[in-house]
Amino acid sequence: MAADDPLNVNARVAIPRAELGVRATRAGGPGGQHVNTSSTRIEITWNVPATAALTDDEKARVRAALASRLDADGTIRVVASDTRSQRQNRELAEARLAALIRRALVVPRVRKKTKPTRASVERRLTQKRIAGARKRDRRHHSDC
Repeated sequence: MAADDPLNVNARVAIPRAELGVRATRAGGPGGQHVNTSSTRIEITWNVPATAALTDDEKARVRAALASRLDADGTIRVVASDTRSQRQNRELAEARLAALIRRALVVPRVRKKTKPTRASVERRLTQKRIAGARKRDRRHHSDC
């Protein structure tokens, strides 16, 4: 992971590391004195509208898919404080950002409307006739 290697999202999209804002802060939670003295929590920010890594259509798709995670400027923020290692937390945060963007870029397939086959329609109607006849036979016939 060199400083100038891009963050690969998928085979086509790679985010230049210069576009990522990385900040190390102190993590909260358990860990005793170690937590209070080391800045191992990593926060990565990425501005979607300003990126050169995505086309306009892809930017729109990401903005729509991640609308709840974007701030007013269109910046996405990913945080990792899972481990006590700053390097590992940075790798985790980058992997999470890449996974988020990868999922947001997936174009859902358009559903093709299909008609039931003639055989399946006939099967359904035959079953309905059989069920109706069964219920009709169960009725109490009063011939008196």
